[in-house]
Amino acid sequence: MFGHREKKLPPTREEMIVHQLEDRGIRDGRVLNAMAKLPRHEFVPHHLCSRAYEDNPLPIGSDQTISQPYVVACMSELLALKGSERVLEIGAGCGYQTAVLAILAREVCAVELESTLVALAQENLTRLGLNNVRLIQGDGYQAWPEAEGGFDAILCACAPQEVPNILCEQLARGGRLVLPVGPPGKMQELQCCFKDSNNNLTWRDCGTVRFVPMRRPRSLS
Repeated sequence: MFGHREKKLPPTREEMIVHQLEDRGIRDGRVLNAMAKLPRHEFVPHHLCSRAYEDNPLPIGSDQTISQPYVVACMSELLALKGSERVLEIGAGCGYQTAVLAILAREVCAVELESTLVALAQENLTRLGLNNVRLIQGDGYQAWPEAEGGFDAILCACAPQEVPNILCEQLARGGRLVLPVGPPGKMQELQCCFKDSNNNLTWRDCGTVRFVPMRRPRSLS
């Protein structure tokens, strides 16, 4: 007789925190607590809710994805947020990474190219009561309009082939920029940049990732 194969249950949020984040080296308690609070299943399409806590990116429509939990945690940890920062996010998608940043920082300014995803992200953030986010539809290559004083941290959830100069310009002194850089459809370098008090930039590679490309509006492509 053939043995009965027990069906493997999808991971829970608690299992995601332990096995995908802590066991893989995420140590920032504020990041772990933020992701433990957030219901990732509310940011994915209904038919994918049972897969929400898998260690994978998932499609959210408009040829975009919600990043895998480990990558969200890793990029958030690299920003080293303490709670008083003003953060810029490029590529808000469904709002999950945005929500993590909203818990970790004082204010988040988020840019998303696709109008359908702007509406989706805003709906998700409003439903969860995260009211410290300013979300606009816009071109990530233009960053944030009228960014007076710059941002204490900048995170890109999409990959340009080269680092846009405007992101370095909008990074405040003492700030950190985290983004994937590389060609679409291939592995990209996750890079972290620190700007010192003299506006000097120090870069370091933080591993390889795979993100959707950072795109311009179709009228500008």
